[in-house]
Amino acid sequence: MKSQTHSGWGLFPRIEAHTVSAHRASDLVHTHPDSSILIQGARRSYGDACLAEQIVSAQPLHHLLEFDAQRGLVRCEAGISLDRLLSFIVPRGFFLPVTPGTKFPTLGGCIAADVHGKNHHTDGSIAQFIEELELLLADGSPVCCSRTEHAELFWATLGGMGLTGAIYAATLRLKQTSSSYMRTRTIKTHNFDDLCEQFEQTQSRYTYSVAWVDSLASGSQLGRGSLMLGEHASASDVSATPPIKPHGSGGPSVPFYFPSATLNRGTMRLFNALVYHRQLRRQRDAIVHYDPYFYPLDFLSHWNRIYGKRGFLQYQFAVPFDTGRSLMGDILQRIAQRGVASFLTVLKTLGAESGGLLSFPLPGYTLALDIPLRDPNIVAVLHEITEDGVRAGGRIYLAKDAMIRRTDFEAMYPRLDEFKRIKRACDPRNKFRSLQSDRLGIT
Repeated sequence: MKSQTHSGWGLFPRIEAHTVSAHRASDLVHTHPDSSILIQGARRSYGDACLAEQIVSAQPLHHLLEFDAQRGLVRCEAGISLDRLLSFIVPRGFFLPVTPGTKFPTLGGCIAADVHGKNHHTDGSIAQFIEELELLLADGSPVCCSRTEHAELFWATLGGMGLTGAIYAATLRLKQTSSSYMRTRTIKTHNFDDLCEQFEQTQSRYTYSVAWVDSLASGSQLGRGSLMLGEHASASDVSATPPIKPHGSGGPSVPFYFPSATLNRGTMRLFNALVYHRQLRRQRDAIVHYDPYFYPLDFLSHWNRIYGKRGFLQYQFAVPFDTGRSLMGDILQRIAQRGVASFLTVLKTLGAESGGLLSFPLPGYTLALDIPLRDPNIVAVLHEITEDGVRAGGRIYLAKDAMIRRTDFEAMYPRLDEFKRIKRACDPRNKFRSLQSDRLGIT
C-alpha cells in the first residue's frame, strides 16, 4: 500500500489516498476488509467521483475474457481501457456502441457513469448495450446481474458511480462496421438559435452529432459554433487501403503545467475565433478516421495541464427540450456577462433515459463547459445556473461534478431514494464510498 496524491481529470480537488492494485477479482474487496474503499479506474472523471482515502485500482484487471464474433459480444474485465478494447475489436469489424469523448477511461468507469456519446439521441447510453455485469458485493460475494437476474442491482450499478459493488467484468454488445472511417458533415452556424435549428433539422437523419460553441462570442453572434454530424462509412465510401485501420499510439504530450494566467479571456477569445473562422464555407463534407472524429483531444496527452495546477471545473448539465433552448441561451448570455470564460464548450442532444437509477441523460439538450479555476466567483455563478436547471427539470452529470450541493442533487435525481434502498441492502456499512458520495449525502 502506498500513499499518493490523486485528482480527477479536472485536477480539482486533490487528495492524499492510500492505493493498492487489484490483480485478482477477490483483491477488489479483500485488500481492505475492514475499511471503506473506492474502486478506481483511470481517473478520467473530472471531479471527486473517483476520489477516496482508500483506493483499490482496477486497472491491472484489463483482460479480454471472451469474444463472440457471430453475436457481436465481448466479455472483459472492467479495468480494460476503451483504447485497448478498440485495438482488439476494430480490426475484427466492430466498434464501440457508445463512447465518450476520450478512449482512455476503463470500461468499468464507463459503466459506473453510464456514459453517453454523440449518438445518444439515436442509440442511448452504454447501459443499452451491457448484457451482464459481474460484481463483488461488500461482503466479497460474487453476483451476476442483468435485465432478468438481480435486475434492481443491475440498474442501480449502471450510472451508480461505483457505489453498489466492485465491477469485475462485463459483457458488452458491439456495433458492426465495415470500415474505420466516418462520413462527416460540418455546418458552421451564426449564433445559438441557428445552431439549435440545425440540430433540430438534422438529428433524425444522422446517428452522431455534436457541436462546438464559442461561448465567448457576444451580441448577435452569441453561441455561434460548428455542428459536426457523422455516420460510419462503408468500405465502398473509403479510398484508403485497407478500409479497416485501428487508431495509432497517440501524439505529443504536454510536458508541464501551464502558468495559471495562460488561459485568460483574451487568449481564449482568440483561440475560439481561430477555431470558428478556420472553416470558410457554411458546410463541409469529409471522410475522416474515427479517431479524430470521436477523440479530438486524445492526440495531445496530458492536455489537462494546459489549465495549470489549479485545474478546472467541467460543468455539464442537461435540460428538457421544452425549456432547454431558451434556458441555455440565457445561461450563455449570463456567463458572458459575468466574465466566466469556458475554454471548451460542447452542445449535444440527448434521447430517452436509460433506466439507470442515477443515470444522467434525459431527453433534451446538454451543454458542457470547461472553466479554468482562476476566478473565486465561478462556483457561486455555477450554483445559480444549477438552481435554474433544477427548476427546469434538469440534471448535472455526476462524472463531471466537483461542486454541486446536496439539496440540488436530491432535487435532480428523482430515483435517488430507490438507489439508496438498494445500496443499503447490498452495502449496509457503506464499504463503497467516494468524496462525492459523502458530499452529496449518498453515504
